[in-house]
Amino acid sequence: MARTKLYAGVKLRELRRGHDLTQKAFAARLGVSLSYLNQMENNHRPVASSVLLALAREFAYDITTLEAGEADRIATDMREALADPGLEDVPQADLSLVASNAPALARAFLTLHRQHKETTERLATLDEKLAHTGLVPQPWEEVRDFFHYCDNYIDAIDRAAEGFATRHLTGPDVMADLSAWLQGGGMRLALHSNGPIRHFDGTTLTLSATANAQTQTFQALHQIGLIAHGELIDATLDLARFTSDEARGIARVGLANYFAGAAQMPYSRFAEGARDLRHDLELLATRFGASVEQVAHRLSTLQRPGARGVPFFFVRVDPSGTITKRHSATRLQFARFGGACPLWNVHRAFEQPNEFLRQLAETPDGMRYFSLSRDVSKRGGHFNAPVRRQAIGLGCEISHAPELVYADGMVEGTPQFEPIGVSCRICARTACHQRAVPPLERAVRIDPDKRGALPYALD
Repeated sequence: MARTKLYAGVKLRELRRGHDLTQKAFAARLGVSLSYLNQMENNHRPVASSVLLALAREFAYDITTLEAGEADRIATDMREALADPGLEDVPQADLSLVASNAPALARAFLTLHRQHKETTERLATLDEKLAHTGLVPQPWEEVRDFFHYCDNYIDAIDRAAEGFATRHLTGPDVMADLSAWLQGGGMRLALHSNGPIRHFDGTTLTLSATANAQTQTFQALHQIGLIAHGELIDATLDLARFTSDEARGIARVGLANYFAGAAQMPYSRFAEGARDLRHDLELLATRFGASVEQVAHRLSTLQRPGARGVPFFFVRVDPSGTITKRHSATRLQFARFGGACPLWNVHRAFEQPNEFLRQLAETPDGMRYFSLSRDVSKRGGHFNAPVRRQAIGLGCEISHAPELVYADGMVEGTPQFEPIGVSCRICARTACHQRAVPPLERAVRIDPDKRGALPYALD
């Protein structure tokens, strides 16, 4: 197999400047001519094997950090960003050139693109004005925004959870592995027939015996995440700089939950399984000992740079239509307050429990999606316990639909797409029979002598 040419001009320049060397002095220590060094630093020539040896010998430099993968990942991220509608296609050669020669500029471009996505969420601004009386965000919303703007992927915690699973979850019985880990630290695992789902007093982790196996595993991993990686979680919270202790506390729970899901479904194995099983939620749930909801949520977090999965949106709603959990790695953004569009199939999931409902949908901006919904209501574990009724929605842009087993037979030929929106307050459709309130940016005309589907007309 031919060896891939290695271009590392930026890192050569950084190393030279870090040692305060001129190009002439640096070239002399590497045993190359000044012109040759100049060509390498500008990525006009690859780094020769003799130069690699000189770097290791003269500067004790770890030459494995010169691998070309970083530039490839940056180029891939730029291509994804440039896939937005209205942007012209850029040749791969140009992207690779920018990623290799000007990685700082490329990262700045990616940052600007992320900020652009954030500012295009008009609903965020409109709902902030409606729901907030001051400038300080509500704690729950501040935490939701934190996860949203991280693309629902926290790299350090995800990798720590994957490492924990690789080292400690090696047997056929996950709970036995977790119990053994606790015992190794002088703690123990116990079950109780009544009381909270999870309680830890510093030495004993007690779980509810009435909870199902998936919940017990998740809750045990949540607590172990706080025990084993509490400092990492706190460091992540420090970087987030929440505006209140309440928001920080909510986020700490959220990060421990993130650890639990990432350990229960380790990134590399789970991403590979998702591809192999074509994102079949039930098969994935069986393989990883998780619930359908846990699997769906984990799919929405597969945003690791260089190893991204299908970009999904994920949402959970209650019977009133209120969104209780939301994330989108797609162009579709959910209402920050209130309910979701009533034309979306997630609301019909309560009427058909234990069934997957499929929908082809189109938003007012012309984007088309495949959407999958299912009721995930949970019983309380005994006859008199209340039932927590919830439904989830999982979907992707239509270009990714062939990767989902659920889309088979729906996207061939000339499929029909149902019109949906995000929120009535910003939906541009004027003839929607399900409209609850007029859009904020449209004038309303009232004609007392005429009535259509709505009691008003929109200019």
